[in-house]
Amino acid sequence: MTEHCGLVAVLGAPNAGKSTLVNALVGQKVAIVSAKAQTTRARLMGIALEDAGETRTQIILADTPGIFEPKRRLDRAMVSAAWEGAQEADAILLVVDGRKKKRDYLATILESLAGRPERKILVLNKVDEIAKEPLLIAAQELAGEGQFDEVFFVSALTGDGVPELKARLAALMPEGPWHYPEDQVSDASERLLACEITREQLYKQLHDELPYDSAVRPESYTQRKDGSVEVHQQIVIARDSQKGIVLGKGGSKLKAIGEAARKELANILGVKVHLFLHVRVEEGWADANREIYEEIGLEWVK
Repeated sequence: MTEHCGLVAVLGAPNAGKSTLVNALVGQKVAIVSAKAQTTRARLMGIALEDAGETRTQIILADTPGIFEPKRRLDRAMVSAAWEGAQEADAILLVVDGRKKKRDYLATILESLAGRPERKILVLNKVDEIAKEPLLIAAQELAGEGQFDEVFFVSALTGDGVPELKARLAALMPEGPWHYPEDQVSDASERLLACEITREQLYKQLHDELPYDSAVRPESYTQRKDGSVEVHQQIVIARDSQKGIVLGKGGSKLKAIGEAARKELANILGVKVHLFLHVRVEEGWADANREIYEEIGLEWVK
């Protein structure tokens, strides 16, 4: 029995479905998913396993923030994290929303990928929502310049094409010892994962009302004697006027966010969870608080 292990960087524009694809390749949820653009902020590693006869492969997937034109410090930090995820990768996946006919937004990414030595794979996602012919045209246009070694058509949501992509990635990984234990599916600590789950509920329940520059900070994460986990988190917003949006009438919205996050975290951890949330206003934190960047896994970028 031989072991193979390698790193795959998952790049793309916001809302291309990168996190959904990483979850599908791993076989369980490791990255938060939202219809809101730029949900993924820090580079998160998902860990997928593939068995093929006498070879067992660990595929380390760097789920990166969507690459877009950065305007603010928080934007710059996210884009920096995305390209950092592509460093020293054994393969790069460019995930593209197959439904979009206009692809001018990809020009910067394609330009940055040109000349890179890694094996580059184009993944056209959301193929369950579009006819075959436009997909083939899109594949020809994007791969026509010859910078992609292979093209895959998948639906990360339904799982179509995912096993084939996973098997191909496994075949590309070099021989070598695994970097993580067999039962580990992510490099995120439970403390950080808990914050990500709460942040996902903020996206789900507040939708477009959610302040873009909001963050979830870990305060404490302790195991009680009965085996349950007690988690305290702080939801940071940049303006006092946003507080009512997050709290809701009589605190109802914050309570609903906390209850949904608590249930999901308990389901993932397999233990009872006691989750305590409170909202803090910190004016302009995204331009001034280096500590929060470190806590949410981003580098302070000037």
